[in-house]
Amino acid sequence: MTKTKKPDFRPNEFVVYPAHGVGRIISIEEQEIAGIQLELFVISFEKDKMTLRVPTHKATEIGMRQLSSPDVVTKALDTLKGKARVKRAMWSRRAQEYEQKINSGDLMAIAEVVRDLHRCDDQREQSYSERQLYEAALERLTREVAAVSSLDEAGAAKKVDEVLVTRAA
Repeated sequence: MTKTKKPDFRPNEFVVYPAHGVGRIISIEEQEIAGIQLELFVISFEKDKMTLRVPTHKATEIGMRQLSSPDVVTKALDTLKGKARVKRAMWSRRAQEYEQKINSGDLMAIAEVVRDLHRCDDQREQSYSERQLYEAALERLTREVAAVSSLDEAGAAKKVDEVLVTRAA
């Protein structure tokens, strides 16, 4: 696979950008940047009210990918049912690992973060940074579940929440 190989993303298609989650390709446009003609994917992240332009030849290199298959979504939801694996490392080290998993864009890794940081009502309160990481991972997971399952975000959040509640029971 060469660096010049163009990925096969098309306009109006949902994609996952590792650092931002699920977005929709609005168009593919040409722009001159620093005297060089570049072909760019224009990706809209409506929830964040953000538009991102990614050079087409760099898209796969930076980790942009298609949405996960329904099978992968099912596996990710099954991951949520597992027992939380909390390492006994310092919080700063664990937080760094969780952040890397979230920003990897890998649905399974994100599901692991949600599983590990999820708190039931009878468990101790989360710290601010723990809650921030949990909510970021949960949002990424529900957005991708929504896009793959053709649900709205509320429906996907309900689906994920049901899985987390059944695990607690």
